[in-house]
Amino acid sequence: MLRSQFQIHLKAMILKTSFGFEFCSAFELCHSHYFRDERVNKMAKKTMKCPKCQDEIELYQNPIPTVDIIIEIASKGIVLIKRKNPPYGWAIPGGFVDYGESLETAALREAKEETNLEVELINQFHTYSDPRRDPRHHSISTVYIAKAKGIPQAKDDAIEIGIFNEQNLPDEMAFDHRSILSDYFNLTA
Repeated sequence: MLRSQFQIHLKAMILKTSFGFEFCSAFELCHSHYFRDERVNKMAKKTMKCPKCQDEIELYQNPIPTVDIIIEIASKGIVLIKRKNPPYGWAIPGGFVDYGESLETAALREAKEETNLEVELINQFHTYSDPRRDPRHHSISTVYIAKAKGIPQAKDDAIEIGIFNEQNLPDEMAFDHRSILSDYFNLTA
């Protein structure tokens, strides 16, 4: 079985088991058997037709899960990266959660990819979900507080890296990260 066929089959099995519906036998995206429920239809954003059976398919535009990691370096401050991709500015290290990945695993991966630090997650701090927090799309970020030792290095999406405290935060911050850090500093004060 080709990888994509396996993924389609696996997705169909998961959806059938979890939600009690099946794809039409002709097309992987056709799940109209489930979406005839009127409560679900009210949430739909777009529709298209299955090219094989012509049933209408409702597509959803869901928020994208992300993680941010406030990395504390003992007695020095917190690590911020300067983004090399838009939206530009200084940011808390973080990124998108991959399909099949836990939030905790994503946080550890993103911290390593962007700062080259092995971090220890201390706790889940807060979740931020304002649809305007990212100018590219609606994302929901779960923020972790972590501790690390060592010297951070700018990697992956970072062109620069620095250690900051509440008094010397950079002027140009990306996303809603200034607000997140304000919440963090209020908690740790």
